[in-house]
Amino acid sequence: MRNIKLVLEYDGTGYNGWQKQKHGMTVQDKLDKAIRTVTKEEIETLGSSRTDSGVHARGYVVNFRTNSRIPAERFKDALNTKLPDDILVISSEEVSDEFHARYSSKGKMYSYTVRNNEAPTVIGRNYFYNYEEKLDIESIRVAAQYFLGTHDFKAFQNKGGSVKTTVRTITQLDIEVNDDIIKFYVAGNGFLYNMVRIIVGTLMMVGVHKIEPSDVKKIISEGIRQKAGKSAPACGLCLEKVFY
Repeated sequence: MRNIKLVLEYDGTGYNGWQKQKHGMTVQDKLDKAIRTVTKEEIETLGSSRTDSGVHARGYVVNFRTNSRIPAERFKDALNTKLPDDILVISSEEVSDEFHARYSSKGKMYSYTVRNNEAPTVIGRNYFYNYEEKLDIESIRVAAQYFLGTHDFKAFQNKGGSVKTTVRTITQLDIEVNDDIIKFYVAGNGFLYNMVRIIVGTLMMVGVHKIEPSDVKKIISEGIRQKAGKSAPACGLCLEKVFY
């Protein structure tokens, strides 16, 4: 049996996340249906992570096993003819039998986009969080450094996740500013439930001087969820890349 790896791009606006659920359409539902149509087999994909409702992806990784003799590189075009316009297979290839989209992963990179403008806009609203109050970017940059390294991030986890440990390593947290668009890039070996959105929400508290940059270190060490910021909305979050 062959093991096929896919890299997907998708707009999560109209979906209840990646993973199949009892209620609501998911990206996995659409992809599995397309693969079954192409292969004529009852397969089920294995995803690299769970993304929530409204979250997007530019480099989501999937693998599935098949007896189909379709050349691996042709799965991309075959599946794209069966998928809706908001899901795209970027690449397809055959990988070793040991490869698993989730368990073989060494880490991920997410981006989060904020539009910092007092005037709301309709265009693009599904891809960023429009925040009206002026943000102090320099304070945010200082605070961001406290997240780097290996820490217990239990203060940055919402209820709903199931993990053995809340210790994670953040290897990158960069902030790019282009006019009123602020992009947060966060990379690490793994993330807790809503962790990136809570990190961004906490940094925005710093940006409006509700907490000091140095308070982030204390919030991490105390591990109390209520002291961290609220989860930033899902629409601004995008899974950029999965590392192997």
